[in-house]
Amino acid sequence: MRILVLQHLASEHPGIFRSHFARDGVEWDAVELDDGGVIPALEPYDALWVMGGAMDVWDVEEFPWLIEEKRVIRRWVRELQRPFLGICLGHQLLADALGGTCGPQKPPEVGVFDVDLTASGKVDPLFEGLASSFPALQWHSVRVAQPPEGAEVLSSSPLCAVQAMRAAPRTWGMQYHVEAELEAVREWACVPDYRAALEKTNGEGAMERLQAEIAAHAAAFEANASILYRNFMRLARE
Repeated sequence: MRILVLQHLASEHPGIFRSHFARDGVEWDAVELDDGGVIPALEPYDALWVMGGAMDVWDVEEFPWLIEEKRVIRRWVRELQRPFLGICLGHQLLADALGGTCGPQKPPEVGVFDVDLTASGKVDPLFEGLASSFPALQWHSVRVAQPPEGAEVLSSSPLCAVQAMRAAPRTWGMQYHVEAELEAVREWACVPDYRAALEKTNGEGAMERLQAEIAAHAAAFEANASILYRNFMRLARE
């Protein structure tokens, strides 16, 4: 198994999944798009993962490489039809690339919130073994307002109707940070835009409170990530 990972910030990496990759001998190549990374030929890869980032899907003038990234996502899903996982910005880019729409998340959803599986989510093989409601780390000010045609909404929260979706048989996007681990969130705390957005939404000292909340949910986050990882890898190999 060889995975291509598109990143938009050095600290927005596969997080907790890296230990699973190492254990299982999964090869993965990260392309740091915000640092001038060039997307390689897609054919050698078995799966494509697209991670989060501080930019928005419509910021194509400031980040023109977003145009090529969306084209790659569209080709991967529609032409190559290989397994795809998008997280946060990756979830939004998936929607945008396939003809859906994204818009502002009002208010921003930042913190640990419960995510509820929809009827479709409860029978989707990616979520097999997960509880119908579970805590997840949210950190977004943009949402998928309208999924692409034919996509199924798999989970939601009171503030965000499209927390997860399946846009093709083996194509999934998740708004929440299933890859979250405390170490990575501490790295996010060093990103000025992230800290400012968090404190604007949740007040002074929000970062420290969030880190404590994540630490309290660490076991649940790890267990849910392990379930999702096993399910994705099984489905990717089918």
